[in-house]
Amino acid sequence: MRILGISAFYHDSAAALVDDGVVVAACQEERFTRKKHDSRFPRLAIENCLAQGGIALTDVDYVAFYDKPLLKFERLLETYIAFAPRGFKSFAMAIPVWLKEKLFQKDLLKKELRRNAPDFDWDSRLLFAEHHQSHAASAFFASPFEDAVVLTMDDVGEWATTSAGRGHGNTLEIFKEIHWPHSLGLLYSAFTYYTGFKVNSGEYKVMGLAPYGEPKYKDLILENIMDLKDDGSFRLDLKYFDYCTGLRMTNARFDELLEGPPRTPEEQLTQRHTDLAASVQAVTEEVVLRLARSLAAETGARNLCLAGGVALNCVANGKILRDGQFSKIWVQPAAGDAGGALGAALTAYHLNQNQPREVNGASDFMKGSYLGPACSQDDTKKRLENAGAKFRVLDDKALVDEVAQALADGKAVGWLQGRMEFGPRALGARSILGDPRSATMQKNLNLKVKYRESFRPFAPSVLHDDVSNWFEIDCESPYMLMVADVREDRRREMTDDEKELFGIDKLNVVRSEIPAVTHVDYSARIQTVHADTNPRYHQLISAFKEKTDCPVVINTSFNVRGEPLVCTPEDAFHCFMGTELDVLACENCLLIKEDQDPALKEDYKNAFELD
Repeated sequence: MRILGISAFYHDSAAALVDDGVVVAACQEERFTRKKHDSRFPRLAIENCLAQGGIALTDVDYVAFYDKPLLKFERLLETYIAFAPRGFKSFAMAIPVWLKEKLFQKDLLKKELRRNAPDFDWDSRLLFAEHHQSHAASAFFASPFEDAVVLTMDDVGEWATTSAGRGHGNTLEIFKEIHWPHSLGLLYSAFTYYTGFKVNSGEYKVMGLAPYGEPKYKDLILENIMDLKDDGSFRLDLKYFDYCTGLRMTNARFDELLEGPPRTPEEQLTQRHTDLAASVQAVTEEVVLRLARSLAAETGARNLCLAGGVALNCVANGKILRDGQFSKIWVQPAAGDAGGALGAALTAYHLNQNQPREVNGASDFMKGSYLGPACSQDDTKKRLENAGAKFRVLDDKALVDEVAQALADGKAVGWLQGRMEFGPRALGARSILGDPRSATMQKNLNLKVKYRESFRPFAPSVLHDDVSNWFEIDCESPYMLMVADVREDRRREMTDDEKELFGIDKLNVVRSEIPAVTHVDYSARIQTVHADTNPRYHQLISAFKEKTDCPVVINTSFNVRGEPLVCTPEDAFHCFMGTELDVLACENCLLIKEDQDPALKEDYKNAFELD
């Protein structure tokens, strides 16, 4: 049985194909359109998933959509009625869009699908799942667990903003919810807006900025803005927010409480902004910990699955892991709305069609999240030639050895290999790599390659067998969704003068043997690399270890600020020529910057809208 899942029309549109319970393909529309967080109908993502499955749309048994539009419209109407006459301006702006498109999404979906399969019976084969059900299904049904509690946290679905479910075998039941407008995701987004970053895009910047500050406003938030209970349930004081009725996240009361207006995007970051980031991060961690503890106590479950946009907060995830209430934690790598496409397909297969599910308790169903398109060596060679690239074609061993040596020599390397990652993280298929031992690599990659804020941290990719020798973690973290500290014996003692530094001034202090991936609080967002899911990446890090005695490399997404992750060899070559990357490895083609035609250099710094 083949089921195509779709998420669309809000942000991060995506498609996923499931065949007899096996995840065949999944990818985001943004990777093909080159428009970050593209919300349009995922036509190109669907085409790619079908192509990877070797089928046509007419070969699909069901198409499943990731939420229920009529329930969302119900929320819009009830919210306006509850707050009227306030909010008329935002309501008046939203209604025409709903009446023109969103209210009739079923018809819109049918229209789009009929372009490829006009005679298909869409009336009986188009299915809808609720938003949080899709998130929960993407987490539990793709996990390695036979039984688990599922915690979903995001901005809002139809009504739910936080939900808890219990999965067993091929069943999944949501048993508890927190409803709009009380939302942990929206609280975090409010502080994202207030600290001058873009909502639904810049939340990870707030997380990265938090360790530079002190949580001075945590008590103020919990005493005034959020009423948090012992079990993790909460309510927000809505007088501080405008997202129900206005066109911005916060209002004048919020400004007054926090003693200042929102930061503008161009404004320099100050200690106050880092303290605000630290405070909302601390509150988020407190809420998530209380929720996890109460669910563990209530259910007795030993396994926890996480999904929803808040589950991308890898710092909070690491706190749950270290808290020890659950033996094992699994986070869906595409935890945001893109993963809803996969969740909708799995919901249709297991819940709607009551199809069985077999687990082995060890490996999950995500195949390392390498579920996007790949490009053959022959096709890669032709594409690079057509783009004007100069390169050498090497065998596998020579390619790995030369790239490992380039990394050891301090070069910044673009790395495009195999199937593209599904989800927001680059996991060694569409990555920029560097030497973590370099004291200047983090700053140089941020400013000269990524063209983004210097404080943004980079993740370490580490051989799975070596992870506990370098970090205070002894479990798998293949999807870069757990944070753990660098081991104490790998750290460097700071001088008294360095300890006196505040805020962003802490950035350039060398803290460990691998300073480029060690955050200011000695933490790191870890990706464990496994030979069975990404053998070439594993070989590369192993070769780097042989040359340097270090089984870790810097891994950041292959793109610049505001650009989606590169998808094709052409995307990679354009990014290579538009940045200060030194080396590019596309499959078995190796490109050196000095060998390229200078006329092909691009102005990539301003090529994309800032995120």
